Amino acid sequence: MIICKTITSLQQQLIPINQKQQTIGFVPTMGALHEGHLSLIRASNSQNDCTVCSIFVNPTQFNNQEDYNKYPNTITQDIYQLELAGCNILFLPDVKEMYPDGILISKQYNLDYLENILEGEYRPNHFQGVCQIVEKLLSIINPNQLFLGQKDYQQCMVIKKLIELMDKKGAIKLEIIPTIREKTGLAMSSRNARLNEAEKENATAIFKAMMHIKKYLNKKSFDTLEKEATELLQNHAFEKVDYIKICNATNLQEVQNTNSSQKLVVLIAAFLNGVRLIDNMQLN
Repeated sequence: MIICKTITSLQQQLIPINQKQQTIGFVPTMGALHEGHLSLIRASNSQNDCTVCSIFVNPTQFNNQEDYNKYPNTITQDIYQLELAGCNILFLPDVKEMYPDGILISKQYNLDYLENILEGEYRPNHFQGVCQIVEKLLSIINPNQLFLGQKDYQQCMVIKKLIELMDKKGAIKLEIIPTIREKTGLAMSSRNARLNEAEKENATAIFKAMMHIKKYLNKKSFDTLEKEATELLQNHAFEKVDYIKICNATNLQEVQNTNSSQKLVVLIAAFLNGVRLIDNMQLN
């Protein structure tokens, strides 16, 4: 695996690949890699001639400086895992490389209602920061395919919108890979590294809450299900629940009752000992 720390060196490595008209798959990450990330690498490898992974903890998408400062850094282990997974190129820039003019959101992206619901409501400007860094990375790498994990459901929809805004809809194919879970049902996440074993056990309540909603979807009102799921989390030491929402899986508009023609998804965000965890599950 080749490691590039500058945009220039990365683009130099991509020249012969582009000249041979070989395909490039891209997996953007913030490091602290786990099996979920590696599943994206393997998916890219199976469909492309070259897989590029980036590791960059993007400061503009954090609306909480403490959260940014505490984000796990396991770069030696990450490199080892990427090599084992067969990644071809790792792009490992620092903040100055990606933001030579300073850490600013210099451009506004028209994300419509997606920016103000769910994650957008609780993390102002988060998706503007996400779009800023992903646009930079896509412009640098110019991949044929972009691989994202379904755990970040709303972010996948935002980046789909970004690709349209960049007028790259036909040039970059977005591939969304199913969430990888522990045997307990806990979604694999870089933030799990901040939980001890007892907290990880409590964190499985998110999965249990989603399964509860799925089980009783056609038997109880959505308001009742959301309240019961909230109580389940609170009974497992979650100190704060940002949201538990049942939404249309296609557009993330909140729904109030079952409609057989609608695909539904439940999305959850909650705090466990100061660590904010998110998850989702398709319901029908």
